[in-house]
Amino acid sequence: MALNVMAGPGDDAVRGPTLERLLSVMGAGALELCVAPGGLAAVVEGVTVLDPLEPGRSRGQLLLAVGVDPQSAAALDVVGEAAREGAAAVVFGQGRSGRPTDALRTAAEAAGTALLFRTAWLGWTELVGALRAGLVLAGVPADPAASAVPLGDLNGLADAVAVLVGGAVTIEDLESRVLAYSSTKEDVDELRRLTILGRRVPEWRVAAMREAGFFRALWGSGDVIHRPAHGENPERLVVAVRAGGEVLGSIWVAAAGSDLPPHASDTLRSAARVAAGHLLHHRSHRTDARLTEDAARALLDGRGSAAVLTERTGIPAHGHCAVLAVRPGASGASRSSRASREDESPEGESGKGDLGAGEAAGRLCALLAVCCGAYDVTPVVLPVDRGALILLGGLHKDPRRAEEQVSQLGTSLVRQVADTFGPDARIGLGTVVDTLTGLPASRRSADLALRALLSPGEQRAVASASEVAETIALNEMLDTLTGAAQSAGPGTALDTPVARLVAYDAGHGGGTMVETLRAYLDHFGHVPDTARALGVHANSLRHRISRLTEVSGLDLRSPDARLLAQLQLRLLERGADRKQ
Repeated sequence: MALNVMAGPGDDAVRGPTLERLLSVMGAGALELCVAPGGLAAVVEGVTVLDPLEPGRSRGQLLLAVGVDPQSAAALDVVGEAAREGAAAVVFGQGRSGRPTDALRTAAEAAGTALLFRTAWLGWTELVGALRAGLVLAGVPADPAASAVPLGDLNGLADAVAVLVGGAVTIEDLESRVLAYSSTKEDVDELRRLTILGRRVPEWRVAAMREAGFFRALWGSGDVIHRPAHGENPERLVVAVRAGGEVLGSIWVAAAGSDLPPHASDTLRSAARVAAGHLLHHRSHRTDARLTEDAARALLDGRGSAAVLTERTGIPAHGHCAVLAVRPGASGASRSSRASREDESPEGESGKGDLGAGEAAGRLCALLAVCCGAYDVTPVVLPVDRGALILLGGLHKDPRRAEEQVSQLGTSLVRQVADTFGPDARIGLGTVVDTLTGLPASRRSADLALRALLSPGEQRAVASASEVAETIALNEMLDTLTGAAQSAGPGTALDTPVARLVAYDAGHGGGTMVETLRAYLDHFGHVPDTARALGVHANSLRHRISRLTEVSGLDLRSPDARLLAQLQLRLLERGADRKQ
């Protein structure tokens, strides 16, 4: 089954887009590039679903290996045959493990064939539709004024369409956000004014149209929809903009000062075909950074290609690099999210909390990117849960100098992040590795260091894994103990002294016994220091210690008893942190 849909003007219309342009136009989230031994300049002439009964039809095609497990020997045969037939690339599904085998990666590199994987959340049918949309950049232009607009100039396109249809034009995306609008001398209606000022259709209006089923009709229709004048709202025309089977957005025309001419619908219909190329071009530029981010994220997760990241960022595959794990101060992040929520209108309250968190993440990544720009490194900043990762390339050739670069940058960044997001900012420094393929190990060490810095009582803001090795080891031990306790199941908890103290505090209120024991052990049994930490008199502390040993049966003279108590107290802290 070949979907040979050509794309673009000029030579590209004859030969089809390159693999790089196709991936960019489609946007992130559809395909993951594993290896591209010959680069991304291969021309894609169409999309073909693999059919073993009809070989020899894959030249220049993006070959979809539907039903072929990438972990199987048959996958190796598919890659070899695709190379012999001149396929542009081979696309596999996720398979059982979700990762390519070393044998498949090696076979693709040896054959010189680009190897891609369909993302887990996208079905084959949806992928075919997305690829068709990517291959179709524009329809047949009917009006010279619209077709002459440079590709990607959405405001120019809106002005040209406005002249042709004799009305005021807005171009919107699928979320009713305004991408461009025409300039007009006539008075505009209030709805258009609010839409342009807010750069999106007012939420109450979107909700009303959604409830009336308007969007379902618009996205399902292949024609212009007419909305008659109503009250102060003038006559309007709207048409969906499509590329292949994918809807990209819409063009709206409002009467401005006079009725729309009879030919307005025909003109708008043709303009929608021209607009498809502009919207795809707009999306390709917007998603270029996202594709770079996806390539870096895939590499750090151990499933990506160093060659792809090198091609997108210029970071050499062989050369010192490292990863930094960043966590902003919780107070600053909370303020940002809370402020964003407070600024939202009641109508959008249900889905706006995530927007505040997203804006905070965007602010953090932008800050990190700008600050890294002052250093002689090549950074890629990736948002992650409650923080960010920074991939640093282009470090000094000397290993010691490279480590100094990472340390100095981390120290500088944590000050900048703390000033913006709050004083609790922390940065874990990953080990310096000598190739991009070693970055997953650097990322793991950065994550371990960050986690250690976030441990109770840790005062440092920046550290490498070697500098907090004891805390990392303790965390690993506590992880093991926690896992063992969970696997044992409920009803198997031992009646240890710490368990008796927890029960005593729960029954008598106050919770002072566990707190006293923790402080006493943390201060090595030194009564004056412990008393100061608890804010009590030394004699009162001695009475408490006597009472807690009586209640719990804890033998403070036993090293084993003290060690067990310390570990169990740490496990209690961890459980309390998880409940917060």
